Amino acid sequence: MKILTANRLGDGIAVWYADGGWAETVDYADLARDKAAEDRLEEIGTKALANNEVVDVNLIDAEVVGGVVEPVRLREKIRAAGPTIRNDIGKQAGRAA
Repeated sequence: MKILTANRLGDGIAVWYADGGWAETVDYADLARDKAAEDRLEEIGTKALANNEVVDVNLIDAEVVGGVVEPVRLREKIRAAGPTIRNDIGKQAGRAA
């Protein structure tokens, strides 16, 4: 499975394509389960890049764990969670709240 990720151009925040827009959390990112769905997400990313909404657009590997979408690679897990030095800041702090 693949999901679409990027960085929002205005503030650099890591975002994921979910439900017709760019979400700040990966939890419910749109899943591409086949080549046609991957192509659709790539087209969405290409248009968003051309419209100066996002940069560094990539399809990444993901899996569903407990009904929630999670990136597979460590780099992407870090981007999804936030800073690795403290659990009280970044996206991981929001999940605990």
